[in-house]
Amino acid sequence: MGHKVNPIALRLGIHQGFKSVGFYSKKSYSSTVLQDIKIRKALFEKLRPAGVGDVVIERSLSSIKITIYVTRPGIVIGRGGTGLEELKKHIVQMLGITKIDKNAKKLELKVEPIKDANLNAYLVASNICEQLVKRMPHKRVMKQAVEKVMQQGAKGVRIVLSGRIGGAEIGRRERLQAGKVSLSTIREDIDYAQVPALTKSGYVGVKVWINR
Repeated sequence: MGHKVNPIALRLGIHQGFKSVGFYSKKSYSSTVLQDIKIRKALFEKLRPAGVGDVVIERSLSSIKITIYVTRPGIVIGRGGTGLEELKKHIVQMLGITKIDKNAKKLELKVEPIKDANLNAYLVASNICEQLVKRMPHKRVMKQAVEKVMQQGAKGVRIVLSGRIGGAEIGRRERLQAGKVSLSTIREDIDYAQVPALTKSGYVGVKVWINR
């Protein structure tokens, strides 16, 4: 029986960085981690049209800095930065930060563009999910995704679908790979993401590995 390790967890500190960094006190560690998960989930849902690829949260004693990596920064920023201000208000409300509270931490938002969207595993997986929900042929969707990733200059890509693919009565796994995706060596810069697609016949799991 194989022992599977998350490709990102295996490469933390080498090719991949931590999603949450900074000061976390022992007393409120669990609640702070849950807060980070809540912020990340809210941002991914709210900024879906902007194509969110990653959210990095940096905490210090007096401030919280959130860096959002998106494919379309203009949607997040808005006209004259109005979109960014609205987003900031939404996060402040969610965290329960008030101006009266002296111990409240300052919140800083930063938007960074993603240059190569086809080399981001989460964006590729999300795109596949959207097409599967629209009932597009899964083989064509997988083939097009693989071609786009390889054209962008990736060493290799692997896509795995699992579930009732195409509305089939029995669940199965479909796999498509191009190039080299070696998961056993830490030398390779592997980006990995798994996103569920809620189709009419049930959930279809989408897994993407990209060797950058």
